[in-house]
Amino acid sequence: MDFFNINNILVHIPLGTDGYNLSYIEAIGTIAGLLCIWLASQEKIINYLFGLINVSLFAVIFFQIQLYASLILQIFFFAANIYGWYAWSRMNEQKQVELKIRWLNPKQMAIVAAISILAILIMTFNINQIFGYMAKVVVLVLQGMESNITMPELQPDAFPFWDSVMTVLSIVAMILMTRKHIENWLIWVIINVISVVIYYYQGVLAMSLQYIILTGIALNGARLWIKAAKHNEQQAKENIN
Repeated sequence: MDFFNINNILVHIPLGTDGYNLSYIEAIGTIAGLLCIWLASQEKIINYLFGLINVSLFAVIFFQIQLYASLILQIFFFAANIYGWYAWSRMNEQKQVELKIRWLNPKQMAIVAAISILAILIMTFNINQIFGYMAKVVVLVLQGMESNITMPELQPDAFPFWDSVMTVLSIVAMILMTRKHIENWLIWVIINVISVVIYYYQGVLAMSLQYIILTGIALNGARLWIKAAKHNEQQAKENIN
């Protein structure tokens, strides 16, 4: 079980003042995450397998470093990956993939924007209380499973607004991805750019570099999905005619 221990170091990366110790579990989880996003940009359903590996390993990491709110977010992503796998695999009567890449319509876009803004504002002003409550829930659940874990002392969020933006938009982007809406890639670009800046500012250079790569993948994903949506629209018009 040493593989799941964050202290089982694969390599020391000479980044920053003291460098960065990359564990086996983080390395495999990160690679799985990159493969998941890349394959999703190619509209390959196998992306969800790597997504499940990524969120499972990251949940273990967040448990060990006592980031319980982030752990709960991985639980949501786990469920979203399972749903996305199901939604992307559904076939219509002609044995064709039922779900097509497309844009949100104006009404849907307005609803998503309104809900996102409201959720960001609520979380920004209550982020410490929300994450504190979520951490208590996780600790109680783990204690119920006979874990010796105790409630950690939580420090105030360093970036309440930006942390709220990334959390809310990550949930929104994941939901939109499971429904094959192009906007998910545009939202991921925003999340990744914010992440690059914040992780660099906090001195976590390896994670900052990772999100630079993810930004490039998201931009490419947007390009490919926009092209696919145009093809789907043209095909739909030809079928009508």
